[in-house]
Amino acid sequence: MRLRFLLPALLFAAVAVAFAVGLGLDPRRVPSPLIDKPAPGFALAPLLDDRPGLATADLRGQVALVNVFASWCIPCRAEHPLLMRLAETEGVTVFGINYKDKPEDARAWLAELGNPYRRIGIDRDGKAGIDWGVYGVPESFVVDAQGRIRFKWVGPMAPHILEEKILPILREVAG
Repeated sequence: MRLRFLLPALLFAAVAVAFAVGLGLDPRRVPSPLIDKPAPGFALAPLLDDRPGLATADLRGQVALVNVFASWCIPCRAEHPLLMRLAETEGVTVFGINYKDKPEDARAWLAELGNPYRRIGIDRDGKAGIDWGVYGVPESFVVDAQGRIRFKWVGPMAPHILEEKILPILREVAG
């Protein structure tokens, strides 16, 4: 008889623990199923008139960082100086996927903040983002010279993330 009254309390406690653990998970730690796999096939139109768009074939031949961004994204603005540093100071090839954005807004944003991207493709409908497993913006991927995704960072990069995670992986992948 006591077990009958105790069972709902135990079930409630188990559910509460499961929710507490689940809410404490960091989405950046959720492993991407694309790690160590070839980048998804895509071909995106160019954002800028003076540079080509971005396609899967462009990701082969050099180690690169692919950054998914949008002009409406506040965290993208916060991480942008670090992308400029990667491109200008660290010599990293940075490619951009402009995600669900108006091209004119993205061009104005880059004119204001600077352009760290060697190539930028427009993903207006978000299809390429879905194929890449993008949760939201910003997200960044380290891609090796064979075009395989080696690392994914969800959310904006901060200086310590750049120093402790991104740069070491870029150096490791570059050999």
